[in-house]
Amino acid sequence: MSIKINYSNKIISKPSINQVMFVEENFSINGIKKHLSNTEFSYINDLLKKSDLKKNLLFFEINSKKTIFLVSIKKNFETSDIESLGAEFHSHIDYKRQNEYFIITDSIENKYEIFLGYFLHGLKLKSYEFNIYKSKKDNSTISINVIGNKSKLTTQNELRFKAIEEGTFFARDLVSEPPNVLNPKEYVNRLLKLRKLGIKVTTYNESQMKKLGMHSLLGVGRGSINESFLVTLEWNGNKKDKKAPLSFVGKGVCFDTGGISLKPAKFMEEMKYDMAGSAVVAGLIQTLATRKARVNAVGVVGLVENMPGGNAQRPGDIVKAYNGKTIEVLNTDAEGRLVLADALSFTEAKFKPRFMIDLATLTGAIIMALGEEYAGLFSNNDDLSNKLFKVGEKVKEKVWRLPLHENYNKLINSPIADMQNINYSGGAGSITAAQFLQRFVTNKTPWAHLDIAGMAFSKKASNLNPGGATGFGVRLLNQLIEEHYE
Repeated sequence: MSIKINYSNKIISKPSINQVMFVEENFSINGIKKHLSNTEFSYINDLLKKSDLKKNLLFFEINSKKTIFLVSIKKNFETSDIESLGAEFHSHIDYKRQNEYFIITDSIENKYEIFLGYFLHGLKLKSYEFNIYKSKKDNSTISINVIGNKSKLTTQNELRFKAIEEGTFFARDLVSEPPNVLNPKEYVNRLLKLRKLGIKVTTYNESQMKKLGMHSLLGVGRGSINESFLVTLEWNGNKKDKKAPLSFVGKGVCFDTGGISLKPAKFMEEMKYDMAGSAVVAGLIQTLATRKARVNAVGVVGLVENMPGGNAQRPGDIVKAYNGKTIEVLNTDAEGRLVLADALSFTEAKFKPRFMIDLATLTGAIIMALGEEYAGLFSNNDDLSNKLFKVGEKVKEKVWRLPLHENYNKLINSPIADMQNINYSGGAGSITAAQFLQRFVTNKTPWAHLDIAGMAFSKKASNLNPGGATGFGVRLLNQLIEEHYE
């Protein structure tokens, strides 16, 4: 199934077309009377008297071939509300019976760019599906015909929406791939294709990482036959800007068995999603490059597979990280922080960024704390934290800040190494994981950690997501950059 958007300034009058029209929030239809026959106008007017006018979208079946959708324009609408309207409309599209819909825009011409753009954006985000492994595919195409005197978005706005959609879909595709396909090497191959967008892609293999001293990351992948990699993605969209780049770091555990500290078998198949943080970083950098963002940014992803095996890392092992600190590995299933430790230290040392934001499906504890409503936010910088919170509220990719404190820090001290990778005292699992990561960031670099374990994948449909991989974080971080760093 796919969506095709067509634009025309000609009002098409057919008795059998499906129409989408925008009305005031009280569902007054006087403004669209010219697009309705007298019979249709009277019919809808009568039904509106019995309808719930508090809803945002109502639809009326005129006959078997025609449905009229009325979309309410609220006085104080937010852009996220408009996106939700587009997504809601998509849920009513009948792919089996109807293949063409007409959106009449003349009633929103004064709000055109804002309303129509975000409406279509929400519709397209909701339309995503991952079906490449199905032997029988639904190849039907739904035509959305946008009609009106000012029917098309500006080139700039159209490119922006397209970039965000493609970046989000890229992230969703990566997360959705089965682990027998998307191993670290295949992941690298897909990232290399981003070079065509002007992104500088640099890969570090195991031999190179060993020379750099990335034994924390390398230890995670020791049990797998698949090689581990670190990849940097550099977008230099503002060569005149001499400031340090913005940096984004992602956990890319392509499959997580837990290693020697083996996970329970039930639902282990979901551990293919453990690379979602890296997918968001890749999707974000693609978004910036596609829309030619006037900003310099770098993405860094550590790509590994955590498997049991004869050469696998053991509980009790001690490894030395890139920054020289030693880690006692008490649980091999607390592996994401080991990957991020080297990735963060390397990013800070090599790029000296203005800030670092890492994303990871890091802890199950964050799901217990925040469910699937908020990502966990930890930060050493109030300004960066506040910006993330506000843009998260705007795009409805919400984050909630949790504390960092030296008292939690004591819980990961090791008697025989600089630190241990897990807190066995009980409680504060997400906080102590963040405290661990903070040890690999100097106090000079603003840093935020986003634990997206509850947000990266959903078994049920929600707002702009049809169910499955969400791409959570692409829109959040793109909005952060747009508002504060371009």
